[in-house]
Amino acid sequence: MTSALFLCACQTMPDAYAPPVQRLPFENARPYRAPRFIMMADGDADFRIVRDIPAHAEGVWRWTGQHPTVRIPEGPNRDLRYVMDFALPNVTFASTGPVTLSFYVNDHLLDRVRYTTSGSKHFEKAIPPDWLEEGKEALASAEIDKVYTAQDDGVRLGFILVGMGFKQP
Repeated sequence: MTSALFLCACQTMPDAYAPPVQRLPFENARPYRAPRFIMMADGDADFRIVRDIPAHAEGVWRWTGQHPTVRIPEGPNRDLRYVMDFALPNVTFASTGPVTLSFYVNDHLLDRVRYTTSGSKHFEKAIPPDWLEEGKEALASAEIDKVYTAQDDGVRLGFILVGMGFKQP
């Protein structure tokens, strides 16, 4: 009887394998979504910049030139709103005074707004669906009518950009 119990207790152990190599994900990678709203703090923001926004900047915002433009990845084109978060700093506003910003989608003028105070601003407006082509990237841009020119180094500054792009309500 002991031999029968001994035989029942025997089993084949599985082969031993080392655990898989642990790797950190790519820095700032977002493989499951293509953002249609580009935050300047995003690690991949530099790949979306077309013009007038400095690349490789650190922080959650960036200075712009006169006509900042970003590429918006393809995606659904219904019920989209152009959104931009930005600031008109006291330092530049004291020199330029009130400014007018024009907002564009694929070179179509969406709106023109005059700002008479400095500080944090938010712009949001519905985009006509026929301005976007299904399955194609789009361009979101803004243009400030007056730029500030720094006296010490001649750098031309528009406004501070936090994020711009498209969102669905």
